[in-house]
Amino acid sequence: MAVRTIVTTVVCGTAVALTAPPAAPPGGPYVSPLARVDVVAEFDPPARPWQPGHRGVDLAANPGDVVRAPAEGVVTFAGRVVDRGVVTIDHGDIRTTYEPVDPAVTTGDTLTAGATIGRIGEGAHCSQRCLHWGALLDSDYIDPLALLVRYAPVLKPPFEP
Repeated sequence: MAVRTIVTTVVCGTAVALTAPPAAPPGGPYVSPLARVDVVAEFDPPARPWQPGHRGVDLAANPGDVVRAPAEGVVTFAGRVVDRGVVTIDHGDIRTTYEPVDPAVTTGDTLTAGATIGRIGEGAHCSQRCLHWGALLDSDYIDPLALLVRYAPVLKPPFEP
């Protein structure tokens, strides 16, 4: 049996535990639903679930831009809500939503990461054209940008001595 060691250090009276980095989000890895990530409105959760807030991010987009599934999953909704097309994908513990999207998928479709789910359509809550991307972990809204794999740059010396 392997033994996992956690090192705890006391610095100025404060205990600091060194642990492994968090695991990847469930259902991932995730990629951006658009070709570029240009945030025009950030995730701004409300203090209380019933209060106003921005429960997702708005990414700059042009009419007709392709929207892709950020990870494998199953389409649980593809249709119109009020004045816009909406797609919802179940990735396991995480559900993601997209609007306004003219769906190219139907409820029940199984998707792979990067599969086209539709194109940017009409109707939106943005003052300019955008994709609203929402994410829920179980029943809690989370910042969808936190799902994306972050790559740390590798710094190399400009020349070899």
